[in-house]
Amino acid sequence: MDLNLSGQSALITGSTLGIGLAIAQALRADGADVIINGRSATRLAQAVDRLKRAPGTGSVRGLALDLSTPQGAASLLAELPSVDILVNNLGIFEPKPFVDIPDEDWARFFEVNVMSGVRLSRAYLPGMLERDRGRIVFVSSESGLQIPAEMVHYGMTKSAQIAIARGLAELTAGTRVTVNSVLPGPTGTAGVQEFVSTLAAGAKQTPQEFEREFFKSVRPTSLLKRFQTPDEIAAVVALVCSPRGSGINGSALRVDGGVVRSAF
Repeated sequence: MDLNLSGQSALITGSTLGIGLAIAQALRADGADVIINGRSATRLAQAVDRLKRAPGTGSVRGLALDLSTPQGAASLLAELPSVDILVNNLGIFEPKPFVDIPDEDWARFFEVNVMSGVRLSRAYLPGMLERDRGRIVFVSSESGLQIPAEMVHYGMTKSAQIAIARGLAELTAGTRVTVNSVLPGPTGTAGVQEFVSTLAAGAKQTPQEFEREFFKSVRPTSLLKRFQTPDEIAAVVALVCSPRGSGINGSALRVDGGVVRSAF
């Protein structure tokens, strides 16, 4: 499907690996000029090179900045005052017992997962409304609906993203600007695969055995019974960002493999 993104500029935050990089690749494959972001200049350069070697006609640019801080956001906005598409993908996760999560962790998760998207959306939304064209997507999680007991602070930030996206969508009424959230399920990113390998080794299991046990015991409602791929998430984000997704606004789109046991 041709998503007709030629000439559109797209910023994807936290996009040197995993879902963010897959989204950048999907948007560029349909013609968008993509700007990717990460804190490591080395990793960013590797991601830019990977994108340039992948199929696609859009340009590629990398900005090495820490967008979890107001200073990082300000530096990015000075370099990139306007975009047509903003994908707020930057995020962190960490399993930790609730009673062991200090105030500092709550604040750090909120700054990285929530405020990074708030600052950029606040800056870019007015221009989109003025031009009567634009897309904002928050990459949330099924954990925003089913808060995981092992990561309450993470789930809190994912719920916040869903709420913010819906609230911002209300500001776009009657325009050709849309704001949505996309909710992946457990996804086999590099970070997750590393995490799984570590836990599997500790349990004296292969990663494949651990994955089967994970979907049997920890996420038993999954209908896929496997980790999703970043490309599966990216395909939905690309659709939402395209002119073909113009009828999707104010939605929390579940791409969770059926983990959330609800038809609504």
